Amino acid sequence: MKKILIVDDEVNNRLLLEEILEEFKEQGVEIVLAEDGKQGLDIILREKPNLVFLDIMMPEIDGYEVCNIVKKEFNLMNTYIVLLTAKGQAEDKNRGKVVLCDKYITKPFYFDEVLAIATEVLGLKLN
Repeated sequence: MKKILIVDDEVNNRLLLEEILEEFKEQGVEIVLAEDGKQGLDIILREKPNLVFLDIMMPEIDGYEVCNIVKKEFNLMNTYIVLLTAKGQAEDKNRGKVVLCDKYITKPFYFDEVLAIATEVLGLKLN
């Protein structure tokens, strides 16, 4: 079963992303939510989701560190990580490259962009 993990400490952001990605549930995709970096990291290591939408600014462990651990320490290169953040400066994006994120999107994001990424990464088509 394909899985999408949404990690954000803001409940409204989690719910919005879940709503955008709702159509994938009809194709058997499970959507899992985490409210901070520590919980997100635990889920990634346990459930190995195909796609992760990961906020950067969170308590406990920030998104950069989660991505760094997943990609470099655990070598989970098949876990596609999208850093989704309000931090849009060049230095922030460069830091995303350093931790090997697959894509970096600044908020506010476009629904179509989120859907396009999910469609491509999961290899599914929406009706």
